[in-house]
Amino acid sequence: MGVPVDNVTNEEALARIEAFIENGRPHQVVTVNPEFVVAAQSDAQFFQVLKGADLSLPDGVGLLWAARFLGTPLSARVAGVETMRRIASLVAERGYRLFLLGAAEGVAEATAMRLEEENPGLKVAGTYAGSPDPKEEEEIVGMIRAVRPHVLLVAYGAPQQDLWIHRHLGRLEVPVAVGVGGAFDFISGKAKRAPPWMQRLGLEWLHRLLHEPWRWRRMLALPKFVWLVLASSR
Repeated sequence: MGVPVDNVTNEEALARIEAFIENGRPHQVVTVNPEFVVAAQSDAQFFQVLKGADLSLPDGVGLLWAARFLGTPLSARVAGVETMRRIASLVAERGYRLFLLGAAEGVAEATAMRLEEENPGLKVAGTYAGSPDPKEEEEIVGMIRAVRPHVLLVAYGAPQQDLWIHRHLGRLEVPVAVGVGGAFDFISGKAKRAPPWMQRLGLEWLHRLLHEPWRWRRMLALPKFVWLVLASSR
């Protein structure tokens, strides 16, 4: 459907991110799932952001199914929550600095505390809830530039987080910026993640729907994604 997805393992993805940090130039990482692919079909701006990303992680069992069905199998699912934890471990190990932006008030701070507990010595340069509202942009960009993190994690939800990163990447002076969706909620404990058996079966969407029924409209993207995959195989 025109949305690039990198065929990487978890280890290869982390190695790419470390190389981006060492390079020092700005890089955008996106965590592509079926909702992204569907949204990109009707949102030209989002589509271009996904096409231009420096690393597109296959975050979603649906992507693995689609790739296999279309004859171009992916090596692994590189899930956003686990990737964020691996990034935090890398940041702590290498002495880099991390900035957490987004989610509800207090969630970024709680996420930082949890990551610091998991990774002794982790340097969190800053946390801020904020919003993608253009009225806040200058203040937030200035705040991030002032503390010079190596990695910026943005939890505004897609596509807002990815569009926000794209707009400001050139002046943030951050080597790596990643849109992480609801990862702050899961890591902080604000939201409960699906049990491992549901993750293995690709049923995380069902778990989220049961716990957050207001998401039902967004879940309509899943049958649309299946239809798009089947249509593109003809």
